[in-house]
Amino acid sequence: MLKWVSAIALGSLLLLGCGSSTDTASGTAGSQPAPAGEKIKIGFVVKQMDDTWFQQETKFAKEKAAELNVELLVQEAKNGEAVLSTLESMVTQGAKGVIICAPEVQLGTAIKQAAESRNMKLMSVDDRLVDTAGKPIADIPHLGISAFNIGKLVGQAISDEMKVRGWKPEEVGAIVILKEGLETAEQRVGGAKEGLTQNGFLASNIFIGPWKGAVDIAAASDAANAIITRESKFKKWVVFSSNDDGVMGAVRSLENAGVSADAVIGVGINGTTAAQDFKKDKPTGVFASVLLSPRTHGAQTVEMMTAWLRDNKTPEMETYTAGTVINRKNYVEAMKAEGVEP
Repeated sequence: MLKWVSAIALGSLLLLGCGSSTDTASGTAGSQPAPAGEKIKIGFVVKQMDDTWFQQETKFAKEKAAELNVELLVQEAKNGEAVLSTLESMVTQGAKGVIICAPEVQLGTAIKQAAESRNMKLMSVDDRLVDTAGKPIADIPHLGISAFNIGKLVGQAISDEMKVRGWKPEEVGAIVILKEGLETAEQRVGGAKEGLTQNGFLASNIFIGPWKGAVDIAAASDAANAIITRESKFKKWVVFSSNDDGVMGAVRSLENAGVSADAVIGVGINGTTAAQDFKKDKPTGVFASVLLSPRTHGAQTVEMMTAWLRDNKTPEMETYTAGTVINRKNYVEAMKAEGVEP
């Protein structure tokens, strides 16, 4: 069903993008700098507004927009068809640029054409847009995390804790919850696997659970169940994924299977969701997370887009942010430093 929806959305977006454009270099759409004094309107599109990360990201985006006297139009788009209607709506409302974390990054070419046909400048945030061959679209400015390096932090954090606990690698299984086909997710997971195996973890003990349907805790738990049942010989587990939800879903499944928290080392990415477990009186299998910077992703993209529209200053084509490992001991201080409510 997803393939059919994607195909329909792709065709619709391509139809939207059939208008002419005079300048497509560096992701521009032929538009001129905004007249001095004109209040700029910018669209900010995210794929899942009920996710804590996007709530924080858009919060900081709105704060920066207010500071710059920019009107920010924030909208959720959960699939390709929703992207189409959202872009149409934002054009109607007068948006001159759009920042997007697309629900289906493979629609990148169509999204680019749709923006260009309406003289909207386009940036991607978090998940990089790719063409029909799955390759990143180099002339769309992108701000994201250094996914592979963030993943390596996860692998290192797990390895360090295994050593503290005196775990033998051959006795430990790894549950990996992966949204296949999503470049950022695959890079994060790939980095974590490398970080683990470089520290002696056995590649044969790493098991991938495909994250299907909704990218949430419940679906992640479903993905983990089959692994836990099939690989019941393991009594100790490590868990990693592309974000906190994936790890928390697998940890919940291990809990339901009777695996104690002290036999699990789960390390997520994002930090804000994992903090829910850090707050609990009794530790869970969610041991740590890599805290990212929703402030940077929200505020800096708005700042870059504003400079592009007002001053014709094209953003860097690639901007990457780093992360900080947090756990029950340091998460409050680290999150406050990022301006995020613990």
